[in-house]
Amino acid sequence: MSVQQQLIQLLEQKIQQDKLLLPTLPDVALKVRQRSAEADISLLDMADVIAQDPALAARMIKVANSAFMGRSIKVNTLNQAVTRIGLSQIRNIAIAMALEQVFVSKHKQVQQQLDALWQSSVQVASVAASCLAYYNSREARSGLNKDVMTLVALVHNIGALPVVAEAEREQALLGDPRFLLQMATRLSTEVSMRILYAWGFADEFYQAALQWKKLQPDKPGPGYTDFIRLAIIARDGYADKELQQRLLQYYVAMQMVPQEDFMQHPEIQTVYQDVRAVFS
Repeated sequence: MSVQQQLIQLLEQKIQQDKLLLPTLPDVALKVRQRSAEADISLLDMADVIAQDPALAARMIKVANSAFMGRSIKVNTLNQAVTRIGLSQIRNIAIAMALEQVFVSKHKQVQQQLDALWQSSVQVASVAASCLAYYNSREARSGLNKDVMTLVALVHNIGALPVVAEAEREQALLGDPRFLLQMATRLSTEVSMRILYAWGFADEFYQAALQWKKLQPDKPGPGYTDFIRLAIIARDGYADKELQQRLLQYYVAMQMVPQEDFMQHPEIQTVYQDVRAVFS
């Protein structure tokens, strides 16, 4: 048995025995989620919660001023930003903006891998949200929201994070970064489910984490996971290229995207750049 196989076996055992250290949501994200569930929460109350984290407050102003919100007149204060975003979207956007705080390690090599995971998640979220925006512009009653889509995509592979972080305790894992990321994604599904359950996320988040690796469309659909699959296809990320191509052709036929090289479409590319800018 190779060293890599031994490491995979070791991590599989830790997952089965529930011995991996799972990440927790940042405190401010927990507070936003808790307060947003209150029936009488006001926009000013929500601004007070977000203001407890200056970095998040600055990012929320940036979101409010971004093309992501479809506005051109700039806001200068957190209260104005929260009012513009609105209570219906504030929860998902605030959690999405705070999530980067989870991808942190004191070990330089591990941090590099966590940075790569975060950037991969942002890329998937940006493509998925831009494709959904295109679809919603033609199917107004899809029931799918861009802010939910962004957060679902950001956490679809969240289980890879503690697998990579385990490298701080298993030094042999640090030798091959590509192997580490591939292994983390391979082992991520069950861990993702545990994290999302611990975080109290809704069913669409579980379904995306459970199903995104499968090269088959949601039935009935389309659903959030389909747009994550489109993002993986845009990165040529599936090993089975024949099935990947057939799924892409299905999504084009369903008019979820206008063409096979959909990232070249100006509407999709514009929204993609807007979402990416929010996380820059």
